[in-house]
Amino acid sequence: MAIEKTGAFKGKYHILHGVLSPMDGIGPDALRIRELIVRVSTGVIQEVILATGTHVEGEATASYLSGLLEKFPLKVTRIASGVPIGGDLKYIDQVTLKRAMETRHVL
Repeated sequence: MAIEKTGAFKGKYHILHGVLSPMDGIGPDALRIRELIVRVSTGVIQEVILATGTHVEGEATASYLSGLLEKFPLKVTRIASGVPIGGDLKYIDQVTLKRAMETRHVL
C-alpha cells in the first residue's frame, strides 16, 4: 500500500507475504516465491523491483531473489534506501549513510 499511495508505480505487484527468516522457521517455501518464478518465466515481465525492508531478513530475501532471478532475461532492481527527506545527517546510522553514498545519483 505504501508504494501504491505514492502514485510512482503503474505496474503489477507480486506480494511475497513475508521475508525469509530461518530463525522463525520461514524459508522459501513459506513465501510466494514459487509463484513469482512462474510469473517471470512467461517472458512477459521486463523488470522485477525488489521492495523488501532494509532489516537483515529483508536484505537476505532481496539477495536470495536476486540470485534466483538472474537466469531470466529481465531487469532486477531494488528500491533505493538512504537518508530520508528532512533527515539530519548527524542522526543517520553508518550503514544507512554508507548505502546512501554508494547509491547516489547525478542531479
